[in-house]
Amino acid sequence: MSSTNPYSSSDEESEQQRQILVGAFAIARSAVELCARLPLSTSGTPLSSRRRRRFIERSREDGHAQLFQDYFAENPTYTDENFRRHFRMRRSLFLRVVEAVEAHDPYFQPALDCTGRSAISSLLKCTSAIRMLAYGNCADELDEYIRMGEATSLKCLRHFVRGVKEAFGATYLRRPNPQHLQRLLGFREARGFLGMLGSIDCMHWEWQNCPNAWRGHFTRGHGKPTVVLEAIASVDTWIWHANFGTPGSNNDLNVLDHSTLLDEIRDGTAPPVSFTVNGNHYRMGYYLADGIYPNWPMFVKTIPLPRNTKDSTFASHQEGARKDIERTFGILRCQFRILAYPARFWDMQTLKDVMYACIIDQDHIIVSPNYDPTDDYENAHVDDASPAMGYQARIDREATSRGKVMAKRLQRDLIEHVYQKFRGRDFNN
Repeated sequence: MSSTNPYSSSDEESEQQRQILVGAFAIARSAVELCARLPLSTSGTPLSSRRRRRFIERSREDGHAQLFQDYFAENPTYTDENFRRHFRMRRSLFLRVVEAVEAHDPYFQPALDCTGRSAISSLLKCTSAIRMLAYGNCADELDEYIRMGEATSLKCLRHFVRGVKEAFGATYLRRPNPQHLQRLLGFREARGFLGMLGSIDCMHWEWQNCPNAWRGHFTRGHGKPTVVLEAIASVDTWIWHANFGTPGSNNDLNVLDHSTLLDEIRDGTAPPVSFTVNGNHYRMGYYLADGIYPNWPMFVKTIPLPRNTKDSTFASHQEGARKDIERTFGILRCQFRILAYPARFWDMQTLKDVMYACIIDQDHIIVSPNYDPTDDYENAHVDDASPAMGYQARIDREATSRGKVMAKRLQRDLIEHVYQKFRGRDFNN
């Protein structure tokens, strides 16, 4: 009988296992050497395993040439009427805005990139921004024409609205200077309201991308977060006072408490107005308001239930003249459709810059050729305002601005004046 080795089978199995382990070790070593030769990202993962961002050559030089030929050449493709419709303003005004923004913000100035290629022109950047404001478009909707990606378009919009606000805010968002004040008072006297500085009201802008932690603070009964704009407008839809940023959970009274309007009266920096109506003299202007505002001399409200002809005449004229602010809000939303749609920005500062830029551009558009709001701007402050006003003087001014007895007397005088002026005539706003 032949003898068998009891350990021969176990030795063969051990040899097979050893070969398997050697092969696995060789494969692992090869994988480690391969990963070592690959560039790593900041997170430590190979870039080859991440999704790379695809570069698209958009030929921005061709985009600038096409835009220039369409609107800014000596013989452009589109007429002045087309330009006014597409850009919401005249060509000369748009070029003035571009020049001011380019001088104010280095982002719009001509430059070269790292390859020596010319950067996107200021005309393309400003056109992209003004189209987004005018039409409320998405950031990449004009990619084929403007030749800019979504991120670049959003960056252009943020720089543009911030530049417009910083370059023109001090000129167009200010109290009326003496020339503008006389113009305002002339309009109001023709309508029967002596000493009126404008109409005041609030507008809500829905905030679609409001952070979840803030939704309760910016949401009221309608269930959607909004941001409130308080504005004062004149008969020519000029907005000379704007306060934006109050959460939508506040009503008009709460917004008034956050406004600078009361501070101007208390500090003595409000527009100086002096007028006489029905034999009584007043030294403070007023604003037409709706019923929610308090019974103060600075607010003249309608009569909800008129009981006689005088009250009915005054109520119809007050409600008609107060529509100036409603008409202004409607024009603002029509001119800049971005305000008619829910805001898609995430931060409050961008919302403020967009709102103030639209208001400034609206004031730009309605300026008459015979009226320059920059004239005598240095003397636009009240002459008798004292920066070192004492505490007691501030208290007295605030008490005067909130006197209910004076408010009733002013309303009675205006009722008599409007009735005597428009008696027997139909009101035509």
